[in-house]
Amino acid sequence: MKDLKPSTRQRFVSMEFSYPDEKKETAIVAQESNVPEDVARHLVRLGQMTRNLKEKGLDEGASTRLLIHAAKLIRSGIEPREACRAAITSTLSDDEEMQLSMDEMVDPFLAG
Repeated sequence: MKDLKPSTRQRFVSMEFSYPDEKKETAIVAQESNVPEDVARHLVRLGQMTRNLKEKGLDEGASTRLLIHAAKLIRSGIEPREACRAAITSTLSDDEEMQLSMDEMVDPFLAG
């Protein structure tokens, strides 16, 4: 990718977005996927953990949209570990070691 020239950049406005706080993101995931709040809370915490890997080899952490996808898979009857693998782990990285690291993050979700 190439940076835009300053003269081109001046034709646009810039807005910075960040993730909602945990309580709000939990409410969003629960509402959009129709899962219980405790399931949504676990997914949001998992998402936060993946976001902390951004500086450690992961290009992007799990977006709220990916968390909603995982929640919908869980709601449809897919086992939580497989749902998280399909919607989050495998989506965020092709690197096997990184996927294993993220898979390990899912285990507390399953215990909770």
